[in-house]
Amino acid sequence: MQTRTIDGNAIARELRVGLLKRVTSLSASGVRPGLAVIRVGDHPASSVYVRNKIRACGEVTIYSQDIQLPAAADESTLLGQIRALNNDPRIHGILVQLPLPRKFAGQRVFEAISPLKDVDGFHPTNVGLLATGHPRFVPCYPSRL
Repeated sequence: MQTRTIDGNAIARELRVGLLKRVTSLSASGVRPGLAVIRVGDHPASSVYVRNKIRACGEVTIYSQDIQLPAAADESTLLGQIRALNNDPRIHGILVQLPLPRKFAGQRVFEAISPLKDVDGFHPTNVGLLATGHPRFVPCYPSRL
């Protein structure tokens, strides 16, 4: 097997240039893409990960919201936040940052996200569409495998 060295930074720059062009085109037609990321608690690695996502959104002019709920928040608070984002026309994608505190039922949380705004593809409808070869969209992780 032949090895090949890749330049991750160069690939990321190239992707961002392409994304900026796509976002600019969408904006010209009156649509500014929007991403909401919800965190529950203060998991240090998640904080870094989300900060990088929000920064990347800014670099390509995607509207973003970083929603931080306290670790003491209950599931109904999280589900209410998801419902509000499902109905927010500025938001086209919703991501619930993992890990969630153990008291949350992950499946119930994933099912609350509109399948049309499910960035991770965890909603049962999106999992089924992907598994049957008819994805609505392919989340980044499976598309890279």
